Amino acid sequence: MSHHSDFEDQLFERLVDDPDSDGGLSDGQHQVEPRNFLRYIISLAASKLGDGLVDAKLVLSWLLTHLGAGAGVIGLLVPVREAGSLLPQLFTAGAIGALPRRKWAWAVGSVVQGLAALAIAAIALTMQGAAAGVAIIAALAVLALARSVCSASYKDVLGKTVGKSRRGAATGFASSVGAAGVIVFAGLLLWQPLDRAVLVIGAVALAGVVWIAAGAVFATLDEEAQPREEVLSLSQSLGQLRLLRQDGQLARFIIARSLLVGSALAPPYLLVLAAAGEGDQQLGLLVLASALASLLSSWVWGRMSDRSARRVLIWSGVAGAVALVLALVLAAMGLAQATGAIAVVLFGLMIAYHGVRQGRTTYLVDMAPDDQRAAYTAVSNLVVGIVLLVAGAASAGLAVLGAAWAVAAFAVASAMGAWVAWGLDEVSE
Repeated sequence: MSHHSDFEDQLFERLVDDPDSDGGLSDGQHQVEPRNFLRYIISLAASKLGDGLVDAKLVLSWLLTHLGAGAGVIGLLVPVREAGSLLPQLFTAGAIGALPRRKWAWAVGSVVQGLAALAIAAIALTMQGAAAGVAIIAALAVLALARSVCSASYKDVLGKTVGKSRRGAATGFASSVGAAGVIVFAGLLLWQPLDRAVLVIGAVALAGVVWIAAGAVFATLDEEAQPREEVLSLSQSLGQLRLLRQDGQLARFIIARSLLVGSALAPPYLLVLAAAGEGDQQLGLLVLASALASLLSSWVWGRMSDRSARRVLIWSGVAGAVALVLALVLAAMGLAQATGAIAVVLFGLMIAYHGVRQGRTTYLVDMAPDDQRAAYTAVSNLVVGIVLLVAGAASAGLAVLGAAWAVAAFAVASAMGAWVAWGLDEVSE
């Protein structure tokens, strides 16, 4: 194990509560925790920046519209991105469990995400129309699959290398740093020193480079080797679903998380309410609103999650419901098309979205037994991935009646999600 620098020690002490406690780590991991904490923040901040620059809800939908891909293809972006990163985890978790050091799964997954983002940029430069749309969807599917490997492994690595009560601080600070980079991108979109398409394609390519760099940094984590776990067969992987029967709190957590998916799926319907289509001027404003929400809320949500991830899930559910009801009120009053009105709603909804993300991550890591963390994560993500696909199809059906119907359904679901989260056990103490 390597020694860490004064800077790493100072950063660690400044950002966390009670830095001297072992946080449930082994002696060896506690000694190198400040070093790992910094590398974890660098890697995750870079990954969050990549997420913001290749945002399926805003950036890629604008890019596909610009390329003339057609509405049908554009409608696949969010479901492919969201569900594609969740559904495979039940099957990849077993293979990841067989690795003595799980950091390699995250590092390789991050590099593959980077290569997929570079492929999207190359497609955008060389192709047009529906063919470009289909090719970008295929590259996004690869990116989402690589993302699923990162997601299934990173909670496990986080649990082994960063102490309890300090994990939310690490993820929250990293999210805020990543968001600051996305704000710079939004500023460029609004200022427009270059053609907007050049800026967007350049941002996607930059995301590719950043993800590859994140993988390289994550590979330098000091992670103690663990005994190899048996690689699960397909039937054994599906057998992990028995956890839903065995652990009532896990089942309740998954129901709450499923009801809170509206914060991820609602943004395209907000654009329809605003009658903004994919207007050029709206893109910069909406990316700015989304990034500001992440910057201002992720760190706060992270620290709150360390104290009570359950309360974060409750409050983020309430915040999502309030933002979506505000959108409906603006639409009813005929104000949804006013400049910046929907950007304000999106800002509130994205604050809720980041609360859901921080709360669910920290709650799951704290709730799961150490030796079953990957299995709990995979089961949760499989169920929520299926819910995302079903909810995506159902909301699209509702939107035939009008976008307001889909927004109203997500508002009700968010409020119900907060109510279900109220009944969860406290696990953060």
